[in-house]
Amino acid sequence: MKRRTAREKAFQILFQMDVNDIAPQEAIEHVLEEEAIDAFLSELVYGVNKNKQAIDEKITANLEKWTLERLATVEKTVLRIAAFELMFESETPQGVVINEAVELAKLYGDDKSGKFVNGVLSKVIS
Repeated sequence: MKRRTAREKAFQILFQMDVNDIAPQEAIEHVLEEEAIDAFLSELVYGVNKNKQAIDEKITANLEKWTLERLATVEKTVLRIAAFELMFESETPQGVVINEAVELAKLYGDDKSGKFVNGVLSKVIS
């Protein structure tokens, strides 16, 4: 599975977990159906889930005039995935992580989601 696909699947899984308050394994089964879980996808899903408090604190510290609770689930989920990669997974260059997050935000969010995500993540890395 390509990393872009893994990020998109991780987004779908984490979104399901957040909206439906379900466990990672249940969300994975729902999203992947019969498809096998990829190592990078697993790292993203379980890593975000395990480190959610630290990730949310990092995101919150870089929000201006917003609170995490006010964010739409799409933006919050995209930010969590990207923040996890930036904080805990040093293999991928920061620019790639941010670009992938912006693309996910554009795909699943509204017309302003990409700019918002880019702005927050730019502060996270500075």
